Amino acid sequence: MSGSLRFPAFYIDRGVFRMKNKISRRQFLQVAGASAAALLLASCSGNSASSVSSSSVASSAASSVAASSEAASSAAASSEATSTVTTTGKTLVVYFSATGTTQGVAQTIADTVGADLFEVVPSDPYTSDDLNWTNNDSRVSREHNDEGLRAVALESTDVDGWDDYDTVFIGYPIWWGIAAWPVDNFVKENDFTGKTVIPFCTAATSGIGDSGNLLEEMTGTGDWKEGERFHGGASESDISSWIDSLGL
Repeated sequence: MSGSLRFPAFYIDRGVFRMKNKISRRQFLQVAGASAAALLLASCSGNSASSVSSSSVASSAASSVAASSEAASSAAASSEATSTVTTTGKTLVVYFSATGTTQGVAQTIADTVGADLFEVVPSDPYTSDDLNWTNNDSRVSREHNDEGLRAVALESTDVDGWDDYDTVFIGYPIWWGIAAWPVDNFVKENDFTGKTVIPFCTAATSGIGDSGNLLEEMTGTGDWKEGERFHGGASESDISSWIDSLGL
C-alpha cells in the first residue's frame, strides 16, 4: 500500500522466529522501533482530531444556546415594548341626575364603553319640592331667576386618578334650555387639558342646544365634541348607536 510501512515477512519454525530475508538483530530492532513510533504518532493524531472535533461541537452548541437565549431576551423585550405601546387612557362618565333619568343614561354609557362613573352630588340635595319648576318660589325657580344662587356647593369635585382619563362624558338634565347648574362648579374646578369631552343630556322636549358650548366656555380647556340629547325612555340600543357613531 502506498504510504504504509513494509516489514520483512517471517514465519514460525519450531517455536523459533526465522526471517524469510535474513537481517541482523540490530536492523530488526530499528525497524520495530520505527513501527512503534509510527503507531504512537497515528494514535496521537487521531486523538487530536477527535479533541478538535469535540471542541468544535461544544463551541457550536454553546453558540446555539447563546443565540437562543439572546432571541428569547429580544422576544421578551419586544413583548414588553408592545404592551407599553398599546396601553391607552381611561374613560370617565360624570353626571348630575336630579330624578334618576340622567343616571340611567350615564350607567348605560359606562357599561357600553367600560368607563368609570362619578356622580356630581350637591351638598344640599334637591327635593321633589325644590325641583317643582312650576312653582315660582321653588328652589330651582329662585336659582333660575337669580344667577348668583346657581353656584351650588358640591360634596366633591375631585376625581381619583383624574389625570389617567383621556375621555370624559358629562351628563346632566336640561333646565330652562341650559345644563343643570350643579355641574357648573365641577367643570370650573377641573382641568380638561388633553381630554376629549363629550356632553350628553336628558330632556322631555328640549334639545341639547348650546349647553355643551356654555360648559366649554366655563372651563376653557379640553377638546369638546358635539353632544346628544336623550329622552326619558331612551333605549340601550339608542345609546349604543350614538356611542358607535363617535368612533371611540
